[in-house]
Amino acid sequence: MKGIGRHFNRTLQVWRTTTVDDGAGGEEVTTAQVGTVRAKVDQPSPTERLIAQQTGSRHSHNVYLSARADVRRGDELRGTDALGTAQRFRVQSVVQPSTPVYSKAEVELTQSQQES
Repeated sequence: MKGIGRHFNRTLQVWRTTTVDDGAGGEEVTTAQVGTVRAKVDQPSPTERLIAQQTGSRHSHNVYLSARADVRRGDELRGTDALGTAQRFRVQSVVQPSTPVYSKAEVELTQSQQES
């Protein structure tokens, strides 16, 4: 499956939440962009939707990435769709086939609040 990268037709920003010591005995939670990845975003198959529904998963899309992409459970992937609409995906899990030529992130499309 050489050349899988040609199917990655979108660029998504990877945002990650981290917790750091605030120096006063507490913690500070920050979310920052940690990189960008090329990706392909697809709807899950009917079988995947059924399994997600049966297990209570919030899996709404599959995001295919390079096997070396640094994307982890809990990350947020941000980008725009073909119509220019902003999208945010919360990563539920990341898996690879037995021969890692790509990674598949099962994600939930989240609605962002309108900024004033």
